[in-house]
Amino acid sequence: MHLMVVGLNYRTAPVEIRERFALAEGDTLQALESLKRTTGILEGVILATCNRTEIYAVVDRPVLCGHYVRTFMEQWFRIPRQQFNPHLYMYEDDRAVEHLFRVTCGLDSMVIGETQILGQVRDAFLQAQERGATGTIFNRLFKQAVTLAKRAFSETSIGENAVSVSYAAVELGKRIFGRFDDKTVLIIGAGKMSELTARHLHANGANRVFVAGRTVSRAEELANKFQGTAFSMEEALRRLQEADIVISSTGAEGFVLDRRSVESAMARRKKRPLFLIDIAVPRDIEPAAGDIPNVFLYNIDDLEGIVEGNLEKRRQEAAVIEGMIAEEREAYREWYATLGVSPLIRALQEKAAAIHESTLESMLRKLPELDERERKVIRKLTKSMVSQMIHDPILRVKELAAEKKSEEALKLFVQLFSLEEEVAKIRTETASATAARPEAGSRETPGAARELESLLTRLAGALQ
Repeated sequence: MHLMVVGLNYRTAPVEIRERFALAEGDTLQALESLKRTTGILEGVILATCNRTEIYAVVDRPVLCGHYVRTFMEQWFRIPRQQFNPHLYMYEDDRAVEHLFRVTCGLDSMVIGETQILGQVRDAFLQAQERGATGTIFNRLFKQAVTLAKRAFSETSIGENAVSVSYAAVELGKRIFGRFDDKTVLIIGAGKMSELTARHLHANGANRVFVAGRTVSRAEELANKFQGTAFSMEEALRRLQEADIVISSTGAEGFVLDRRSVESAMARRKKRPLFLIDIAVPRDIEPAAGDIPNVFLYNIDDLEGIVEGNLEKRRQEAAVIEGMIAEEREAYREWYATLGVSPLIRALQEKAAAIHESTLESMLRKLPELDERERKVIRKLTKSMVSQMIHDPILRVKELAAEKKSEEALKLFVQLFSLEEEVAKIRTETASATAARPEAGSRETPGAARELESLLTRLAGALQ
């Protein structure tokens, strides 16, 4: 059994390729059904965002299954593999686990540390789980990835520092005003950056928006997006004192807002602070305006400097999270290594419990004078003795499972403890449980059940 991920993202594929692999929510459910029917794939999850499309799979033969996954992508998305093969990456086992953990923690995102991907991974897993596309392996792995990402975001500050110019402007505004719900925003010009910054301010509570532009119709179009009011440039300058935050990006050759206009507005604002964001190149606002008391002026370089500083902080936090990922990868590896020996451990525990119960009953029949309290004490002590006796063998069989010649070691373990009968019993129970499922006999049987059945079959064959 192997884990693998096959995908493409913003690093490996241009947007014209990525957009062809986009999936609507309804399409994802149908794609999962198709993936479940793909030869050699035992469990599957499809993660599709604007920046990546990834197929996670539990497979029986990784080399051939890489071919089967690419065939699925080719047929489902109706794109010849020659067009997307150069953009694909494929990771197996430990690298696949590490990749999932890094993706979920936002370390593989275009904006490092962004938190949206956590919800996207969680939703992708839950969709797959609801459609019966996951089993023991992915149910454990994806829950572990989500829990790890939540811990990474709560125990570090990787998601707290603004890493875009528009977000940096909002964060600066918070330092000045604390809150935006009673503030007025004036947008001078209708550039994309101005609109994006205004959108973030509006989302943070700024609910009164003025838009001024050389073309009033364009100003009206932008103002309507925020339920705002459009002005001509002249009207905007006359009403400058009403604005608390000014975002300017016009592309004009000279200053559209000079020091004298700002001084005039401040005289009517009665020392209330004015926040000026000049995102234009060349600049729209005269630099000297920033010298006026209670005027806070920031240009594009100021904001980008803040962004770069915050990015560096995120990189430092990312190094901490990489350490968490390494620990979780080892924890998963240990869990996976012991998955195959679970039936042997259960067989040993059941045999030990049966011996304990039989011996205890025999002893108690020979000591009828014991009262109920004394019987309980003896039962507890003897049970503890048995548990301690099998504790070390259980630890050792877990270690043996991770070794290269694990099958030979497990065969010897069964023989040493005479567990043939118990293994056969568990095998029968597993086969009966599998047959009772609606999907019995189909290739959709959960991977863990098939893995357990395979192990027990090999052991039974070896012991005959």
